[in-house]
Amino acid sequence: MFLNVFSAVILASSLACAVTTLGIYIINRFARWGNRNVVYFMSFAAGILISVSFIHLVPKSFEMSLHGPVYLLLGFMGLYLINRFLNAFVCHQVELPQLASGIVPMLGIGFHSFLDGVIYSVTYNVSIFTGVLATIGMVLHELPEGIVTYLLLKRCGFDGKKSALYAFLAAGISTPLGTLISFPFIHEIHPSVLGTLLALSAGALVYVGASHLLPAVEKENKRYSLLALASGIFVAGAIIVFKGQ
Repeated sequence: MFLNVFSAVILASSLACAVTTLGIYIINRFARWGNRNVVYFMSFAAGILISVSFIHLVPKSFEMSLHGPVYLLLGFMGLYLINRFLNAFVCHQVELPQLASGIVPMLGIGFHSFLDGVIYSVTYNVSIFTGVLATIGMVLHELPEGIVTYLLLKRCGFDGKKSALYAFLAAGISTPLGTLISFPFIHEIHPSVLGTLLALSAGALVYVGASHLLPAVEKENKRYSLLALASGIFVAGAIIVFKGQ
C-alpha cells in the first residue's frame, strides 16, 4: 500500500512538473509569438492566481487554522517587503531596477509550487481517489504558472536560457521536491500547520497577481486583456467546482 501511494504521489507531482516545463518550453520556443501575446498570458494567469487564492486557498486555510488571517497578511506583506528590500538595496547597487519584478514573483510562485507537492502528499494519503481529483484541478493551473514565471523573468532583464532555467527551478522542480521532502513526515503534519502554509501561499499569490501581473497588464492596455482576465477567473472557478464534486 505504501509503495502504491508513494508511486501515485510521485507520478502526480512529476506530471505537474512536466506540465509546467511544457509551458516554459512553449513560451521559450515561440518567443516572438509569446512577446506579442505576453499581456494575455499575464492577464489569464492573474485571473487564475487571484481567483484560486480568494475562492479556495483563503477559505480552506481559515478553516484549518485559526491564525490563517494573520499568515495571509504575512504572505502578502512578506513578498512586498522583500520586493522593497531588493529595489532599495540590491537592484539599486547593481543598476538593475527591474530585477525585483522578476525575482519576487518567482519566490512567491516557487513557494506555492513547493506547497503543491506537500498537498499531493496529503491528498493521496487520504485516498487515491481524493489525490486524483486534487491532481486534475492543480495540474490545470501549472501551465500558466510556468509561463508567467518565465515571462516575468524575461521582462526584467534575464535572457531566454536563464529565464527558462529559473522558471523551471521555481515553478517546476519545486513541486516534486515538496513531495519528496514532505511524504515521510506527512502523518506528523498537523492540519493547522498545513492551513498556515496555505494562508502564506495565498497571500504570496495574491501579491504576485495584484502587484506584478495586473499593473503590467494595465500599462499595455491591450483590447482583449480583460477577456483574458475573465477567462482566467472562469477557469479557476471551473477547477474549484470540479474539485468540490
